[in-house]
Amino acid sequence: MLERSARRIAYVAVFAMLAAYGVIALKGPQGIPALLAKHREIRQLQEQNANLARELERRRERIERLKESPSEQDMEIRKQLKLQKPGETTFILPDAPKNPVPAGNPN
Repeated sequence: MLERSARRIAYVAVFAMLAAYGVIALKGPQGIPALLAKHREIRQLQEQNANLARELERRRERIERLKESPSEQDMEIRKQLKLQKPGETTFILPDAPKNPVPAGNPN
């Protein structure tokens, strides 16, 4: 009888130690919070990758347009060198504010 009780106590103690180790391991620096942070980082990097892929495709299309269209080439050259054709008027508009002030009562 005493042997069975000692064996049960040993099993309970081993189970308690394993459970404590599991809790510590899951809450530690390599645990669930770190795993969630890695998932967030992966999602963010995938979004950046998708944005860069879209930007790359947009630039490839622009390069193709410049290769195929002399008028596009002419316009880009004049834009880069700030040149005008005789009799041409260029309007320079100010950039839109990055943080527009909402309309309303400033009181």
